[in-house]
Amino acid sequence: MTEAAAPSEPTALTRHIEERYHARHREQLPQLVAMAERVEDVHFGDVGVPDGLSALLHEMLGELEVHMKKEELILFPAIRKGGMPGIETPIAVMRADHAGHDRELAEILRLTANLTLPDGACGTWTGLYRGLDEFARDLTEHMRLENDVLFPQFEAERRADV
Repeated sequence: MTEAAAPSEPTALTRHIEERYHARHREQLPQLVAMAERVEDVHFGDVGVPDGLSALLHEMLGELEVHMKKEELILFPAIRKGGMPGIETPIAVMRADHAGHDRELAEILRLTANLTLPDGACGTWTGLYRGLDEFARDLTEHMRLENDVLFPQFEAERRADV
C-alpha cells in the first residue's frame, strides 16, 4: 500500500504531521526501547550486540516527546493562525532539534552496523532492526516535511515583510 502524498497547505500539513508522524513515533519508540533492552541483556557479550542502543533510544524518546510537544502546543497553533511575529525563533529551535535527531539516527546506524543482523539473530533482534528501519524512515520524512515544505512557507514570508 502506497502512502498518500502529504498536503502542502500549512494547517493540513501540521495536522498530517501530528496524526501520521507524532502518533507513530509515540507508538514506535517505547517498543524499540524495550526490544533494545532485551537484546542487550540476553545477548550481552555476543558479537554485534548494539551496546548502548537502548540508552540512546530512551534518550531519544524523551527528546522527541519534548520536541513534538513544542510543535503541538506552540509552533503548530501559531502556524494554523497564519504565523506570528518572531515565528522564525521557534522554527530555528525545531531545525536545531532536527539536526540533533539526524546525529542520533547516525549513531543508531553506527551502533547497529547499518542495521546489519548477525547470523542467527533472534526474533527480537530481527524485529528491533526492522522497527528501527521504519522509525528512521518515518523520522526522516517527518523532518523533511517540516524543514523543506512547512517551515520555508513562514521563513520566506517573514523575510519578505522586513
